[in-house]
Amino acid sequence: MTVTPLRPNLFQDCQDLHQFLLAFKQTALQKDQTKIISISLEIPPVDPLAVLSAIAKPDQLHFYFEKAGKEEAIAAIDTVASLKLKGRSRFYQSQHFIKSCLDNTISIGVPKLPFTGPHFFCSFTFFEEPLNVDSPFPPATIFLPRLQVSRRENKCVLVANIQINPQSNIKAIAENLWQQFQKIRASEHKISNIATHNPENLINRNRSDIDNFKSAVVSSLESISANHLNKIVLAHAVDVTSPVPFHLVHSLHNLRSRHPDCYIFSTSNGKGQTFIGASPERLISIQNRHLVTDALAGSAPRGKTAEEDAEFANRLLSSEKERHEHFVVLDFITQRLIHLGLTPQKTPLPSLRQLSNIQHIWTPIQAKVPDGVHPLEILAELHPTPAVAGVPRDIACKEIRRYEPFERSLYAAPLGWVDYQGNSEFIVGIRSALIDGDRARLYAGAGIVAGSDPDKELAEIQLKLQALLKGLV
Repeated sequence: MTVTPLRPNLFQDCQDLHQFLLAFKQTALQKDQTKIISISLEIPPVDPLAVLSAIAKPDQLHFYFEKAGKEEAIAAIDTVASLKLKGRSRFYQSQHFIKSCLDNTISIGVPKLPFTGPHFFCSFTFFEEPLNVDSPFPPATIFLPRLQVSRRENKCVLVANIQINPQSNIKAIAENLWQQFQKIRASEHKISNIATHNPENLINRNRSDIDNFKSAVVSSLESISANHLNKIVLAHAVDVTSPVPFHLVHSLHNLRSRHPDCYIFSTSNGKGQTFIGASPERLISIQNRHLVTDALAGSAPRGKTAEEDAEFANRLLSSEKERHEHFVVLDFITQRLIHLGLTPQKTPLPSLRQLSNIQHIWTPIQAKVPDGVHPLEILAELHPTPAVAGVPRDIACKEIRRYEPFERSLYAAPLGWVDYQGNSEFIVGIRSALIDGDRARLYAGAGIVAGSDPDKELAEIQLKLQALLKGLV
């Protein structure tokens, strides 16, 4: 991919943009050739969530990603190039798609600004094949957005990706793009909190679902006792109906206000369905070939007082069951990275990751990524980790499909982005919900190991679901 610097404030009006794109068409294209030009511009500060609200449409793909506590957010809207696929080679095929797009892309802008240049946004379902033909998301979706707006602290960057061929109507492209620029610059900076319903009134509680979950825990414990499994992560889904359609942007704003210590995310399928949530779990983060990942497993509630909170924390860190669950995940991630040729480094002892309503045992892991190892190769090795599947992984996944009567779809699966330099960030889509008009399906899970109690595991899941539900409304 060719990268060319661009002087600031190049486009003063639509005519400037038109002339720039026309010159690109005349000089960069050969006969019957199609190129993607990626233009990165620094713009006055805006809220990417407000931009998503202003210009995203239900029939377009979008991706939203925010770390509120770090003042970092990115919104990707509509597509210039996209790929949807399924099967065991989905990570490899996605990597090949990204490379082929970049081979045909010219990037123009200021490379030192955050989030400049083309970014590819990816969502992978938990399983490589869907249970049903009408599953809301394909096993893999990768897209290069038409528009991307990001913010890191006080720096805001707009990336426009434009596909141009000899037949392109440059005047129409420039006019449409200039209109989008104006909408972005005019988007509101603030989004108010709007709570329209009492969360307790929205849940359609189904007693059989609860009984089925507890029965699955009992059966799983029998398999663990018989040494067929060491661990399995079972999810529970709760369906919610609202008197009025859920408002995506207000739900995301509520989630980021309530959970500044989590990753707030949203991705759509272009058919009116959106998967959103507030995940505490980073799968990988790569910057300048430096990888950071997390072993996050073993959970306890937060206390209502400082004394109670400390008691829960001490009990969590000293629990043989919870520590075993954590070290299973830690060992898995370490071995998978070694298999790829990385040398993982970790802290000698685990610590606590304390969120607003729950706390986890946490060990961060770091490694240098060798040349030639793509972020999606690392994803293919790590997904799914024992934190969301179990051990042995293949047996646990088969048992999950036997016990869970619903489609996991994007729940507990990798969601994130890869840029043209090999930087990337992916999370695990837990504490999440599928939104479809006035309906929502909320997901949460619990790790089942020897010593697990069905009632306590159900209570942990309900704690996670309640926190998510309050964010949605």
